[in-house]
Amino acid sequence: MSIDVNNESGTEVDERAILDIARYALARMRIHPLSELSVIVVDSGAMEQLHIQWMDLPGPTDVMSFPMDELRPPSKDGDEPPQGLLGDIVLCPEVAARQGAEAPTRHTMDEELQLLTVHGVLHLLGYDHEEPDEKAEMFGLQAAIVDGWRAEKGMTGPSPAPTVS
Repeated sequence: MSIDVNNESGTEVDERAILDIARYALARMRIHPLSELSVIVVDSGAMEQLHIQWMDLPGPTDVMSFPMDELRPPSKDGDEPPQGLLGDIVLCPEVAARQGAEAPTRHTMDEELQLLTVHGVLHLLGYDHEEPDEKAEMFGLQAAIVDGWRAEKGMTGPSPAPTVS
């Protein structure tokens, strides 16, 4: 799996954890190991510009996903995993820090960025949360991936509750 993490935000973030949880999420979703993903960490000004340009919404957001080859997880265990360019995930640590602090299960900026990375991966794979049933499926899968990764890493305590909008 080729995953690039590029921190352009000026904020120190745990890039290794972002890389690791992205790799875990893609493996869990059975995406081909030769697929490619880019994760870019930006400041709130850059995120606000992207949010306005692509979503026509004001202010910075927490995560944005820009799919390339529109890969989807295989529907059955025996199916061949898809391979290609997944696309880009853009994260904003300033928004992540605020969301983590305001979450019912208060957590760190890095924990929120890990959650947002999984959220972005799922968007790249075609998941959405516009409708209640889609939201239940996506957020359930997101929690299972984050919990599985945290368990594999020997992390204790509750995993971050979904705070993405």
